[in-house]
Amino acid sequence: MPDLWRDLLACLDVTPSVAPPSQYGGVGYQGRNQQLNYHRVFGGQLLAQFVRIASLTYPDKAIKSQHAVFTSEGRADEPIAFLAKPHHEGRSFAALTITATQQHGVVVTSSISMHANETGPQHQEIESVPPVLGPEHDLKLDLIPWETRATVDLNTTATGPPSFEFWMRTPKTEAALAPALTAYATDLTLIGTALRPIEGVGQRGNGTDFTSAVTSHTVWFHRPFRTDDWLLLRQHSPLSAHGRSFGRGDVLTREGALVASYAQEALLRFPERHREGRSTKRRV
Repeated sequence: MPDLWRDLLACLDVTPSVAPPSQYGGVGYQGRNQQLNYHRVFGGQLLAQFVRIASLTYPDKAIKSQHAVFTSEGRADEPIAFLAKPHHEGRSFAALTITATQQHGVVVTSSISMHANETGPQHQEIESVPPVLGPEHDLKLDLIPWETRATVDLNTTATGPPSFEFWMRTPKTEAALAPALTAYATDLTLIGTALRPIEGVGQRGNGTDFTSAVTSHTVWFHRPFRTDDWLLLRQHSPLSAHGRSFGRGDVLTREGALVASYAQEALLRFPERHREGRSTKRRV
């Protein structure tokens, strides 16, 4: 397997297509997939690529929000074709949709809003940020090729409240990549967070103890930030019901500034024989 960090950066180097599908309008881009020895494309890769394409489309504006709907499984052994279709560009705001396709059809679509930075009054009300965890709490999170620290391991099958937070810090990199790298990271642990109250299940049980797949994912970016200093991703899953889970989270700097927020809905299905007795109900 190649170095995951360099491999991810290569995936973010999206390039315009030689022959954009002009019959649909918009601009075509081509992107490669991570080499993960896994049959399907990781959704976080696609979220990150969408952010990079939006930045190339409107280089004078910052990404404000992205909402992605996953419609089919992406195949890791096949390149993905992206079509970026601008809808509006004003002095302050811009909007576009990006569609990712493979030979079998649409994999995911994303609606993205952009905004030119402005000044104005500021307000923030959020729980304070604790000190960065020490190196004794280093915890490798699958697919994240940078430093991560946490006190809870989502791979264990012990039960706990449906909440999880971890610190992360990338290698030194340019600030322009921060939104894409953060979008990538937000896609990994919300399903595992939703699983915490369920006895005998950890997030590595996908495909055996349960079946899961992200159906939609939204990220909002509030302020400029960097990923090569510590960030805290604090998340909570308030609900799992009707074969779906829902989770949301915040991204905060070590100084306590809220820089991004995110939410995700996912398929979360258990085999019929295990559904009875796995229902959990927690009130706080």
